[in-house]
Amino acid sequence: MQTPGWLVILLITLVLAAGCATNPAKSSFSVDDKGALSLTCAPETVSATVLFSNETYTKSRLVFHAENEDVIGYLAVPAKMKGAVVYAPGAGEKLAGHEARMVRYAAAGYGFLFVDTRGNGGETPGIPFGQQLVQQDFATFEKGEMPQYYQSICDLTSARRYLAANNAVPIYAMGSSNGGRYAAVAVGTDPLFSGYVGISTSDWGLLDSVTGQGIGGDPLRFAMSLEPSSYFSRISPRPVWIFHARADPIIPFESGQQFFEKALEPKKFIEFSGAHGINPDVDTKILEQWA
Repeated sequence: MQTPGWLVILLITLVLAAGCATNPAKSSFSVDDKGALSLTCAPETVSATVLFSNETYTKSRLVFHAENEDVIGYLAVPAKMKGAVVYAPGAGEKLAGHEARMVRYAAAGYGFLFVDTRGNGGETPGIPFGQQLVQQDFATFEKGEMPQYYQSICDLTSARRYLAANNAVPIYAMGSSNGGRYAAVAVGTDPLFSGYVGISTSDWGLLDSVTGQGIGGDPLRFAMSLEPSSYFSRISPRPVWIFHARADPIIPFESGQQFFEKALEPKKFIEFSGAHGINPDVDTKILEQWA
């Protein structure tokens, strides 16, 4: 007996619909004529393994199963949490330097989630930020596909979502050096972050380079979408804290001040003792501000 044509069409339609239902959601982006990035970050599943637990805190290793890569994170949470940090590290910065910091923040009542940025040389694969990544990401941007830079911003949003799922507390994005740049974009594109903390950081300088060469169009839009100060108007009225050491040998103190000047109120610039990057003096000053 021959199957009626209408039934064949109906069966094909149902099969296709079933296939679409099982396909995972994908992240997407748009950048307007003023270079403002908007992100839709696909939900991610997370695998958590408890590494250590005592009366002060519980430390876990997290695997965020993103659409194209697994992204690694390490989380320390106190028994009773009053706030939390999603932390983006600087170039080459590993978890090992943050063990004592996790304990200190937990003792003060704050969760601390270290997100191993793509290409940072840790456990998460990827290309480090630099000329190669910018060129590759721009080519991907031109095709309408997700650049790694934007994916890294979504990773910070995924970390916030994970913390927020079981904790109704303020969650701040914090970053040191390069990580401070990623964190600023994350707060600007994700309105559910409670504020931004930038340490030893500034703009990339890409926008100045592009405009200095008289380049417009897509390269200009793309450069604007990468620059952290492009997002200050979207961070306000959430608070901004910028920390910088006068003796910083990598990102000059003046660059940090110029970055701060672009931020909108409420904001605070705080000088700290040391050289470049987060250190115990920064931690003390941050926890004093939040107290």
